[in-house]
Amino acid sequence: MTAPIDAALIAFADELADAAGEIVRRYFRRGVTVDDKADMSPVTIADREAEAALRVLIERRFPDHGILGEEHGSVRTGAERVWVLDPIDGTKSFISGVPLFGTLIALVEGGVPVLGVIDQPISRERWIGARGHKSARRLARRRCLPPPPTCSGAPTPRPFSASRARSSSRALAAIAMPMACWRQVSWTWSWKRA
Repeated sequence: MTAPIDAALIAFADELADAAGEIVRRYFRRGVTVDDKADMSPVTIADREAEAALRVLIERRFPDHGILGEEHGSVRTGAERVWVLDPIDGTKSFISGVPLFGTLIALVEGGVPVLGVIDQPISRERWIGARGHKSARRLARRRCLPPPPTCSGAPTPRPFSASRARSSSRALAAIAMPMACWRQVSWTWSWKRA
């Protein structure tokens, strides 16, 4: 039997999510510049600043831990403990002003994930899972209907204007079902308001 993750590491992961959330909220729906990474996926200043802030906190508290980040590469990935960071998973939604994105933080120990955080900085909901810790709240999954044919997998980087939204009510209604369904799909992890 492996030992439960130290509560101090869980508290630190919570601090990391708080720090990323402050930065992400500052840029949400502010018309940030979008750059393309080498793989042609979008990246914003919010992605970069949030990850940079997390790296500073990790380096300060745990200088021997490794870091594998979405935006700034990796350091010490051969370390016993490695933090895996994706400051904005769902950058296209973030750019579009749609709060269907999140901050993902994980801790890997000896190559095995032992701690994970999914944080939605706009709704301030957070899910935390850690080895050896019982979930504070059990969340259920439900089967979702397939999206209607008018829906696409990724939102456009251009948010709807009010006039365009009124003239596109059928399209918006088609999108509402998958969005409502997305909110219902969740994890058996602990949940809390951030």
